[in-house]
Amino acid sequence: MDFNDIQNAWNNEKSENVVLPTNLEKIRSANTPLDKIRKNLKKEFVYQVVSIVFVGFAPLILSFSSQATFLYYLLYSLFVAVCVYYLARFYFFYKRLSKIALKTKDSLYETYFDIRLNMELYKTFGFALTPFLVLYLLGLFYYQFSKVHGFSDLEFSNSELIMFFLIVVFVVLFMGLSLEWWVHHFYGKFAKEIKKVIDELKEE
Repeated sequence: MDFNDIQNAWNNEKSENVVLPTNLEKIRSANTPLDKIRKNLKKEFVYQVVSIVFVGFAPLILSFSSQATFLYYLLYSLFVAVCVYYLARFYFFYKRLSKIALKTKDSLYETYFDIRLNMELYKTFGFALTPFLVLYLLGLFYYQFSKVHGFSDLEFSNSELIMFFLIVVFVVLFMGLSLEWWVHHFYGKFAKEIKKVIDELKEE
């Protein structure tokens, strides 16, 4: 291979890596939905932390007995551990998004798949909290019911047991549908805008 061949190969290789102005504008257009995702993540992180702290004061607000308070905080400690794990993941995800500058196709692809991955992680987080929500609701119902009838005389009829079962089913279904809507509304529709830019770049 002589010098001209080497130069031609070099020029061809460089031309493949050059981002055309039109493509660059399309890639940069993905920054708008990305900014919205960052903004929603930041807000929700604050809301989540405040909510976790607020839930911790429930026994004081509802005047639980010492026995009920102990059981509540036993469950609450597990709840906090789960929340800390997932919120830490979301925090690092937010930090990654904050450092991203969409200038190449590769950065656009990586960012999109990172967003999709964390959307699924968010759904997993919601489902991980569902058992706690069910136990909280049943525990609260049980506690209020026992204040009227007493723990020793507390018995449930078949209709009440069926009602418990229906409450659990309803809460799980409600959480599932709410999670799908929430993730789509605050993150999914913006991820679709980024995916649209990716598809337009593929067509060229």
